[in-house]
Amino acid sequence: MSNPLFDLLFSGTLDTLVMVGVSAFFAFIFGLPLAIALVCTDQKGIYPSKMTNTIIGTLVNITRSIPFLILMVALIPITRWIVGTSYGLWAATVPLTLAATPFFARIAEVSLKEVDLGLIEAAQAMGCNRRQIIWHVLLPEALSGIVAGFTVTVVTMINSSAIAGAIGAGGLGDVAYRYGYQRFDVQIMLAVIVVLVVLVMLIQYFGDQLSQHLNKRTL
Repeated sequence: MSNPLFDLLFSGTLDTLVMVGVSAFFAFIFGLPLAIALVCTDQKGIYPSKMTNTIIGTLVNITRSIPFLILMVALIPITRWIVGTSYGLWAATVPLTLAATPFFARIAEVSLKEVDLGLIEAAQAMGCNRRQIIWHVLLPEALSGIVAGFTVTVVTMINSSAIAGAIGAGGLGDVAYRYGYQRFDVQIMLAVIVVLVVLVMLIQYFGDQLSQHLNKRTL
């Protein structure tokens, strides 16, 4: 005979992993190019353009400054247009992606800016074009920091997914709110907290291990 609490936690954990996994994928796909654009269009970048850099930076900062809960509500029409509904697991992936993309872009930007300018100058002296510099110098050298930053982003997204779950997106947040808070069941609330802590610790651990493995300085 199955345990109702275990079934709730398993279902909620699975929903959270799907929600965060899909959103994290798109946040990486959209966030990394944004970071590259911010670095390359900087005054010291390989595509210096003050106007472009200012426009991208402003859009990123505006999106980052909006609280996640407000962003979810504001995006309801867009969410409904993209996924066909404004309620449930898949609906939450839209605001989660939009919230995580600029966050990750700024973290990845820092890692890319830490690449030694001497390496870029050496690549230019060898005749590399700007696209080759991005693919063969900037990204490989910053990869460890990018992975570390992406790990932090995913952890932040887990926290946001719990907020989304509490207002109808499903996942562990929904379990905690509907079965714990509304029914005054402390056991369920504590169980959800434990699962969230374990998830965060596992993601942080594997992210740190991968980042250290990719860090050429430690080889």
